[in-house]
Amino acid sequence: MTNKEEIIGRLALSVQNYKRADAAAAAKEALDAGIDPLEAINDGLLKGMTLVGDLFSKHKAFLPQLLTAAAAMYGALDILLPAIPKGKQQDQKKVTLAVVEGDVHDIGKNILKTLLTAGGYLVDDLGKDVPADVIADAAQENGAQVVALSALMTTTMFKMKETLDLLDENGYRQDVKVTVGGSPTSPELAKNLGADHWDKNAQDAVQWLKGGI
Repeated sequence: MTNKEEIIGRLALSVQNYKRADAAAAAKEALDAGIDPLEAINDGLLKGMTLVGDLFSKHKAFLPQLLTAAAAMYGALDILLPAIPKGKQQDQKKVTLAVVEGDVHDIGKNILKTLLTAGGYLVDDLGKDVPADVIADAAQENGAQVVALSALMTTTMFKMKETLDLLDENGYRQDVKVTVGGSPTSPELAKNLGADHWDKNAQDAVQWLKGGI
C-alpha cells in the first residue's frame, strides 16, 4: 500500500517534471487515501511549483517550462480544491487578478497567477480585457485582500484609475490593497493612480505580498 509521503512526493515530482496526467492521478490517489487536500497541495504541488518558480527567477528555467509546470499543478488543483472544507479556504488570502479593459496581453498575468497559486493564495483570475466595474464588483463579492491589475498598452492604463475610483465608490477601497504592473507602468504611475504598489515583475509582486500584506 502506497503511503502518504510517497503520494505527496509524486505530486511534487509531477509538477517538477511537467506531467499533468501524473499530477491528476496522484491527486485522486491522495483523496482516496484520505490525505488532507490542503496538505497535498502545500507539501506536494506547491513544493514542486516553488522549485520551478525558483529556477525561473534565477533564469535557469524559462516561460514554457513555468507554464507547463503550472498546467500540471492546475490539473491536480482541479481535483483537490473542491475537496477542501470551506472553512479552511476562508483562511487563505484572496487575490483578484485581471488585465484591464481594452488589453488582451495576459502572459504577465498568467505568470503572476502561477506564482501566487504556488505561494498558497486563492486567486480569482478574471482574465483579460476586463471592465473596471467587473473587477471592482468581483473584489468586493469575493472578499479579496488584494487586487492586481495589469496593462501592457499605454492606451489602457487609464482603466486602472477607473477601477480604483470604482473601488472608492463602492466603499471597498479601504479594505483592499491594489498593485499594478505591466511594461508601460512605473512607480510614479502607481503613485498617481493611488495604488499601493507597483510590480516590477511577477516575482516582485509575490515578494511584496509575502512581506505582510
